[in-house]
Amino acid sequence: MTEPPPVPPEELRPASISTKLSPQDIDVPGRKPVALSFATALVWLLIGSFFGDVASLKFQYPDWLTGSTAWTFGNVRSAHLNAMAYGWASLAMIGVSLWLVPRLIHTPLRLRRLALTGIAIWNVGLVVGVGSILLGHSDGVEWLEMNRRYADPLFVLGGGCIGISVIATLLHFRSEHLYVSIWYIASAFLWFPILFVLGNLPVFRGSEHAAVNWFYAHNVLGFWLTPICIGAVYYFIPKVLGRPIYSYGLSLLGFWSLAFFYSLNGMHHLIGGPLPTWMITTSIVASMMMIIPVAAVAVNHHMTMVGRFGALRYSPTLRFVVVGAIAYTAVSVQGSFTAFTEVNRVTHFTHWTIAHSHVGLYAFVTMVMFGSMYYIVPRLTGGEWPSGRLISIHFWLAIGGIAAYVIALSIGGVQQGLAMLDPKQPFQASAEAARPWLVVRTVAGFMLTAAHGVFVAHVVLAYRRKGQPGSVSWHRPRPIEISLAGKGRP
Repeated sequence: MTEPPPVPPEELRPASISTKLSPQDIDVPGRKPVALSFATALVWLLIGSFFGDVASLKFQYPDWLTGSTAWTFGNVRSAHLNAMAYGWASLAMIGVSLWLVPRLIHTPLRLRRLALTGIAIWNVGLVVGVGSILLGHSDGVEWLEMNRRYADPLFVLGGGCIGISVIATLLHFRSEHLYVSIWYIASAFLWFPILFVLGNLPVFRGSEHAAVNWFYAHNVLGFWLTPICIGAVYYFIPKVLGRPIYSYGLSLLGFWSLAFFYSLNGMHHLIGGPLPTWMITTSIVASMMMIIPVAAVAVNHHMTMVGRFGALRYSPTLRFVVVGAIAYTAVSVQGSFTAFTEVNRVTHFTHWTIAHSHVGLYAFVTMVMFGSMYYIVPRLTGGEWPSGRLISIHFWLAIGGIAAYVIALSIGGVQQGLAMLDPKQPFQASAEAARPWLVVRTVAGFMLTAAHGVFVAHVVLAYRRKGQPGSVSWHRPRPIEISLAGKGRP
């Protein structure tokens, strides 16, 4: 016997809602912008995966594809990073935001044509930016490689159009209470433009440019990627389980401590560099203080899940989102300890840093976006996911691939760092120490690409079967039976 979906948790239910608006009424105006964001995000996911595989293979075959400067490691690796960060992750988060904000404040998306225009301009900026990198016109600044003159104005214009649509929708909120997800998502759309413009100002030189670069590069994760993904986690875990978040107070502590401490973290990437000692020390202390927001978020998510972990068996949304939430805790704790000078001496300039960044951008951000799309896409198509088997294949390929990737590069990075610190060994020894682990990296990369191919194919299949029921209602909650035997109850 199938039970009806549970009533939304109190925190997800605005205090004063007009009975005239159903969830479908709220979703309809935003369907095209959300669908366009998701469709283009998936295209960039495949493009970014391709460039990532080529870059990884070049560690085994350095003379491969050397006939053209477009295919040098530096160009391909930068194209991979920008396609994944600004293409896949950013566009997926924009789509999730355009769907979540109207739902949470119970009002349809405003200025949807402006949002559609912004998404289109953002994609044109990506084509120009990634194309300019491959043609050798890179700005040479990590996370800001795309051409400042031609690509960046398009991102500012496109992102501004999307942001105006989001803000305009927020100004029409119809509730007396703003759920914590809105705090995170709204702040991201305010923080990111400031960071992006500041990071691209052509007025910094030398060591001060390095400081601004890592102020941007670290904060683009903490103030753009992280807030939207945490906001999504705070929505989907309670929504799927049909219970309120454990503590609203903890959620606000996590938000405000993130806002206060994260902005100072970036300088720990420049330990040993030509920067003032007070700047590095402040960054190390701020990195340690990040334990506060991380612990608040981790406890809140875990306590919301307590007693309902069995729901992971049937909900793909919950599977991916919970894995992403765990990865957020892991990457944050790892980042805090990496800021210690003695740890940094070993891990800096090694493959450990690559492993660490993938725990954040993939295990956290990408997994949360996969889970979010597993929930939203059926509501866009009016049907169900066609195949539970494809969902399982996608999940296990993604989990296996990122686990192998991170473990291999973490071990290889430590061995590489120790070899570089040994004055008795030549630099070549550090390269040889990491070499076998780079083979594992390549295999793991192919696993992740296969996972992405499965997911994209499944999304396409879901749209082709639009309005048709699937083999199993994956996105609808089911009752979880908990045995109370031995606990004083029958």
